Amino acid sequence: MEICTSPEEMRALEAAAGPTVVVMTMGALHAGHTQLMDVARGYAGTSGRVVVTIFVNPRQFGPTEDFDSYPRTFKRDLQLCEEHEVDVVFAPDVEQMYPSAETSVSTIAITAGVLGDILEGVQRPGHFDGMLTIVAKLFHLTKPNIALFGEKDYQQLVLIRDMVHALDWPLHVVGVPTVRDDDGLACSSRNKFLSKSGRSQAAAVPRALQAGVQVAHRGTDAIVRSVTQVLHKADLAPDYVEVRGADLSADPNTGEARLLVAVPVEGVRLIDNTAVNLGEHA
Repeated sequence: MEICTSPEEMRALEAAAGPTVVVMTMGALHAGHTQLMDVARGYAGTSGRVVVTIFVNPRQFGPTEDFDSYPRTFKRDLQLCEEHEVDVVFAPDVEQMYPSAETSVSTIAITAGVLGDILEGVQRPGHFDGMLTIVAKLFHLTKPNIALFGEKDYQQLVLIRDMVHALDWPLHVVGVPTVRDDDGLACSSRNKFLSKSGRSQAAAVPRALQAGVQVAHRGTDAIVRSVTQVLHKADLAPDYVEVRGADLSADPNTGEARLLVAVPVEGVRLIDNTAVNLGEHA
Protein backbone atom coordinates (compact mmCIF):
# COMPACT_ATOMS: atom_id res chain seq x y z
CA MET A 1 0.00 0.00 0.00
CA GLU A 2 1.39 3.40 -1.00
CA ILE A 3 0.91 6.47 1.19
CA CYS A 4 0.92 9.85 -0.56
CA THR A 5 1.02 12.95 1.62
CA SER A 6 1.24 15.65 -1.05
CA PRO A 7 -0.49 16.47 -4.33
CA GLU A 8 2.85 16.04 -6.10
CA GLU A 9 3.20 12.46 -4.85
CA MET A 10 -0.36 11.69 -5.94
CA ARG A 11 0.18 13.11 -9.43
CA ALA A 12 3.43 11.16 -9.80
CA LEU A 13 1.73 7.76 -9.54
CA GLU A 14 1.62 5.80 -12.75
CA ALA A 15 -1.86 5.11 -14.08
CA ALA A 16 -3.38 1.78 -13.12
CA ALA A 17 -4.10 -0.80 -15.81
CA GLY A 18 -7.70 -1.08 -14.65
CA PRO A 19 -10.21 1.40 -13.22
CA THR A 20 -9.29 3.75 -10.38
CA VAL A 21 -11.91 3.76 -7.63
CA VAL A 22 -11.83 6.41 -4.92
CA VAL A 23 -13.32 6.45 -1.42
CA MET A 24 -13.19 9.89 0.23
CA THR A 25 -13.06 10.10 4.03
CA MET A 26 -12.17 12.43 6.87
CA GLY A 27 -10.48 9.58 8.72
CA ALA A 28 -11.60 8.07 12.03
CA LEU A 29 -12.56 5.11 9.88
CA HIS A 30 -15.37 2.73 10.87
CA ALA A 31 -17.40 -0.14 9.41
CA GLY A 32 -19.16 2.18 6.97
CA HIS A 33 -15.82 3.17 5.48
CA THR A 34 -14.47 -0.36 5.29
CA GLN A 35 -17.66 -1.43 3.51
CA LEU A 36 -16.94 1.26 0.91
CA MET A 37 -13.38 -0.06 0.56
CA ASP A 38 -14.62 -3.60 0.00
CA VAL A 39 -17.14 -2.47 -2.62
CA ALA A 40 -14.39 -0.40 -4.25
CA ARG A 41 -12.14 -3.45 -4.47
CA GLY A 42 -14.91 -5.24 -6.34
CA TYR A 43 -15.18 -2.43 -8.87
CA ALA A 44 -11.39 -2.13 -9.27
CA GLY A 45 -10.73 -5.83 -9.66
CA THR A 46 -7.18 -7.13 -9.68
CA SER A 47 -5.89 -4.71 -12.32
CA GLY A 48 -7.45 -1.54 -10.95
CA ARG A 49 -6.56 0.75 -8.06
CA VAL A 50 -8.46 1.58 -4.85
CA VAL A 51 -7.60 5.02 -3.48
CA VAL A 52 -8.75 6.19 -0.04
CA THR A 53 -8.40 9.87 0.76
CA ILE A 54 -8.07 11.00 4.38
CA PHE A 55 -8.52 14.73 4.87
CA VAL A 56 -10.35 16.65 7.60
CA ASN A 57 -11.62 19.56 5.54
CA PRO A 58 -11.80 22.83 7.51
CA ARG A 59 -14.10 24.42 4.93
CA GLN A 60 -16.87 21.98 5.85
CA PHE A 61 -16.93 23.12 9.47
CA GLY A 62 -18.76 26.19 10.74
CA PRO A 63 -17.30 28.50 13.41
CA THR A 64 -19.10 26.65 16.22
CA GLU A 65 -18.49 23.14 14.89
CA ASP A 66 -16.03 20.49 15.99
CA PHE A 67 -13.05 20.80 13.59
CA ASP A 68 -10.42 20.78 16.35
CA SER A 69 -12.08 17.96 18.30
CA TYR A 70 -12.99 15.85 15.27
CA PRO A 71 -11.48 12.39 15.93
CA ARG A 72 -8.16 11.72 14.21
CA THR A 73 -6.90 8.11 14.28
CA PHE A 74 -4.44 8.06 11.40
CA LYS A 75 -2.33 5.06 12.48
CA ARG A 76 -5.42 2.88 12.93
CA ASP A 77 -6.90 4.23 9.70
CA LEU A 78 -3.84 3.07 7.76
CA GLN A 79 -4.09 -0.37 9.35
CA LEU A 80 -7.75 -0.70 8.30
CA CYS A 81 -6.92 0.44 4.77
CA GLU A 82 -4.22 -2.20 4.47
CA GLU A 83 -6.50 -4.90 5.86
CA HIS A 84 -9.12 -4.03 3.23
CA GLU A 85 -6.73 -4.15 0.26
CA VAL A 86 -6.47 -0.44 -0.43
CA ASP A 87 -3.73 0.36 -2.93
CA VAL A 88 -3.13 4.05 -2.21
CA VAL A 89 -3.91 6.31 0.75
CA PHE A 90 -3.84 10.02 -0.06
CA ALA A 91 -3.51 12.03 3.17
CA PRO A 92 -2.42 15.62 2.56
CA ASP A 93 -2.45 18.34 5.21
CA VAL A 94 -4.48 21.56 5.13
CA GLU A 95 -1.63 23.75 3.88
CA GLN A 96 -1.10 21.48 0.88
CA MET A 97 -4.78 21.50 -0.12
CA TYR A 98 -5.34 25.21 0.53
CA PRO A 99 -1.88 26.77 0.07
CA SER A 100 -3.19 30.28 -0.62
CA ALA A 101 -5.95 30.32 1.99
CA GLU A 102 -4.32 33.04 4.10
CA THR A 103 -2.98 35.22 1.28
CA SER A 104 -5.52 35.01 -1.53
CA VAL A 105 -7.61 38.14 -2.12
CA SER A 106 -10.58 35.96 -3.06
CA THR A 107 -11.44 32.37 -2.19
CA ILE A 108 -12.33 30.22 -5.18
CA ALA A 109 -15.00 27.65 -4.40
CA ILE A 110 -17.77 25.58 -5.91
CA THR A 111 -21.24 26.61 -4.82
CA ALA A 112 -23.88 24.04 -4.06
CA GLY A 113 -26.80 26.24 -5.15
CA VAL A 114 -30.34 25.91 -3.81
CA LEU A 115 -29.96 22.25 -2.82
CA GLY A 116 -27.14 23.30 -0.51
CA ASP A 117 -29.46 25.62 1.41
CA ILE A 118 -32.03 23.02 2.52
CA LEU A 119 -31.91 20.32 5.21
CA GLU A 120 -28.29 20.31 6.50
CA GLY A 121 -27.64 23.60 4.75
CA VAL A 122 -30.09 25.40 7.04
CA GLN A 123 -28.12 24.41 10.14
CA ARG A 124 -24.69 24.53 8.48
CA PRO A 125 -24.46 27.47 6.03
CA GLY A 126 -21.64 27.05 3.54
CA HIS A 127 -21.01 23.43 4.52
CA PHE A 128 -21.82 22.02 1.11
CA ASP A 129 -19.79 24.66 -0.74
CA GLY A 130 -16.78 23.52 1.29
CA MET A 131 -17.60 19.86 0.71
CA LEU A 132 -17.99 20.18 -3.06
CA THR A 133 -14.82 22.25 -3.36
CA ILE A 134 -12.65 19.64 -1.64
CA VAL A 135 -14.32 16.77 -3.50
CA ALA A 136 -13.59 18.55 -6.79
CA LYS A 137 -9.94 19.05 -5.82
CA LEU A 138 -9.62 15.40 -4.78
CA PHE A 139 -11.22 14.25 -8.04
CA HIS A 140 -8.58 16.22 -9.96
CA LEU A 141 -5.74 14.71 -7.94
CA THR A 142 -6.90 11.08 -7.74
CA LYS A 143 -8.39 10.89 -11.29
CA PRO A 144 -10.98 8.20 -10.53
CA ASN A 145 -13.19 6.36 -12.96
CA ILE A 146 -15.58 5.52 -10.12
CA ALA A 147 -16.23 7.29 -6.80
CA LEU A 148 -18.10 5.68 -3.91
CA PHE A 149 -20.06 7.58 -1.27
CA GLY A 150 -22.27 6.29 1.54
CA GLU A 151 -26.00 6.93 1.42
CA LYS A 152 -25.99 8.04 5.07
CA ASP A 153 -24.93 11.49 3.87
CA TYR A 154 -27.67 11.49 1.26
CA GLN A 155 -27.74 15.23 0.57
CA GLN A 156 -23.98 15.12 0.01
CA LEU A 157 -24.39 12.20 -2.42
CA VAL A 158 -27.05 14.02 -4.46
CA LEU A 159 -24.97 17.21 -4.62
CA ILE A 160 -21.83 15.36 -5.73
CA ARG A 161 -23.80 13.62 -8.48
CA ASP A 162 -25.20 16.99 -9.57
CA MET A 163 -21.70 18.51 -9.64
CA VAL A 164 -20.28 15.63 -11.69
CA HIS A 165 -23.15 15.96 -14.16
CA ALA A 166 -22.95 19.78 -14.35
CA LEU A 167 -19.18 19.80 -14.91
CA ASP A 168 -19.19 16.82 -17.33
CA TRP A 169 -16.76 14.83 -15.21
CA PRO A 170 -15.98 11.46 -16.86
CA LEU A 171 -16.64 9.36 -13.78
CA HIS A 172 -19.43 7.32 -12.21
CA VAL A 173 -20.67 8.19 -8.71
CA VAL A 174 -22.00 5.18 -6.80
CA GLY A 175 -24.11 5.39 -3.64
CA VAL A 176 -23.49 2.55 -1.17
CA PRO A 177 -26.21 1.64 1.38
CA THR A 178 -25.76 2.83 4.96
CA VAL A 179 -23.93 0.48 7.29
CA ARG A 180 -25.56 0.16 10.71
CA ASP A 181 -24.50 -1.15 14.10
CA ASP A 182 -26.44 -3.87 15.91
CA ASP A 183 -28.79 -1.31 17.47
CA GLY A 184 -29.60 0.11 14.03
CA LEU A 185 -27.67 3.35 14.48
CA ALA A 186 -25.89 4.45 11.31
CA CYS A 187 -22.11 4.16 11.61
CA SER A 188 -20.50 7.55 12.13
CA SER A 189 -17.17 8.82 13.41
CA ARG A 190 -19.06 11.05 15.84
CA ASN A 191 -20.92 8.15 17.54
CA LYS A 192 -17.92 7.69 19.84
CA PHE A 193 -18.84 10.98 21.55
CA LEU A 194 -22.11 9.46 22.86
CA SER A 195 -22.32 8.15 26.42
CA LYS A 196 -23.90 4.77 27.09
CA SER A 197 -27.25 6.38 27.91
CA GLY A 198 -26.94 8.71 24.90
CA ARG A 199 -26.26 5.74 22.68
CA SER A 200 -29.39 4.03 23.98
CA GLN A 201 -31.40 7.19 23.33
CA ALA A 202 -29.93 7.55 19.84
CA ALA A 203 -31.20 4.09 18.87
CA ALA A 204 -34.62 5.73 18.59
CA VAL A 205 -33.46 7.40 15.36
CA PRO A 206 -33.42 4.24 13.19
CA ARG A 207 -36.63 3.06 14.92
CA ALA A 208 -38.25 6.33 13.92
CA LEU A 209 -37.19 5.89 10.32
CA GLN A 210 -38.71 2.45 10.21
CA ALA A 211 -41.92 3.79 11.71
CA GLY A 212 -42.01 6.27 8.83
CA VAL A 213 -41.48 3.52 6.27
CA GLN A 214 -44.42 1.56 7.69
CA VAL A 215 -46.89 4.41 7.13
CA ALA A 216 -45.46 5.68 3.83
CA HIS A 217 -48.57 4.51 1.96
CA ARG A 218 -50.54 7.15 3.89
CA GLY A 219 -48.44 10.03 2.55
CA THR A 220 -45.83 12.49 3.73
CA ASP A 221 -47.82 13.99 6.62
CA ALA A 222 -48.30 10.55 8.16
CA ILE A 223 -44.60 9.79 7.78
CA VAL A 224 -43.48 13.00 9.49
CA ARG A 225 -46.04 12.54 12.27
CA SER A 226 -45.00 8.94 12.92
CA VAL A 227 -41.28 9.71 12.94
CA THR A 228 -41.72 12.70 15.24
CA GLN A 229 -43.81 10.69 17.70
CA VAL A 230 -41.12 8.02 18.07
CA LEU A 231 -38.42 10.64 18.58
CA HIS A 232 -40.44 12.62 21.11
CA LYS A 233 -41.16 9.44 23.05
CA ALA A 234 -37.38 9.06 23.42
CA ASP A 235 -37.12 12.73 24.55
CA LEU A 236 -35.44 13.73 21.29
CA ALA A 237 -36.22 16.97 19.44
CA PRO A 238 -35.24 16.71 15.76
CA ASP A 239 -33.76 19.62 13.84
CA TYR A 240 -35.83 18.42 10.90
CA VAL A 241 -37.93 15.52 9.66
CA GLU A 242 -38.57 15.85 5.93
CA VAL A 243 -39.73 13.75 3.02
CA ARG A 244 -38.24 14.75 -0.32
CA GLY A 245 -37.98 13.28 -3.78
CA ALA A 246 -35.07 10.98 -4.52
CA ASP A 247 -33.40 14.02 -6.13
CA LEU A 248 -34.26 16.13 -3.02
CA SER A 249 -37.09 17.92 -4.82
CA ALA A 250 -39.81 19.27 -2.55
CA ASP A 251 -43.32 17.88 -1.98
CA PRO A 252 -43.20 14.45 -3.64
CA ASN A 253 -46.63 12.86 -3.98
CA THR A 254 -46.12 9.29 -5.18
CA GLY A 255 -43.38 6.81 -5.91
CA GLU A 256 -39.83 6.65 -4.60
CA ALA A 257 -38.88 9.35 -2.10
CA ARG A 258 -36.42 9.94 0.73
CA LEU A 259 -37.11 10.41 4.42
CA LEU A 260 -34.36 12.48 6.05
CA VAL A 261 -33.82 13.41 9.69
CA ALA A 262 -31.30 15.25 11.84
CA VAL A 263 -31.41 14.68 15.59
CA PRO A 264 -29.11 16.16 18.26
CA VAL A 265 -28.19 13.72 21.04
CA GLU A 266 -25.88 14.92 23.83
CA GLY A 267 -24.54 17.60 21.53
CA VAL A 268 -23.83 15.08 18.77
CA ARG A 269 -25.79 15.81 15.61
CA LEU A 270 -27.00 12.55 14.08
CA ILE A 271 -28.20 12.53 10.48
CA ASP A 272 -29.92 9.58 8.87
CA ASN A 273 -32.28 8.74 6.04
CA THR A 274 -34.08 5.93 4.30
CA ALA A 275 -35.98 5.30 1.10
CA VAL A 276 -39.77 5.40 1.27
CA ASN A 277 -42.41 4.57 -1.32
CA LEU A 278 -45.30 7.00 -1.24
CA GLY A 279 -48.73 5.63 -2.05
CA GLU A 280 -47.52 2.04 -1.89
CA HIS A 281 -48.26 -0.34 0.96
CA ALA A 282 -45.20 -1.35 2.97
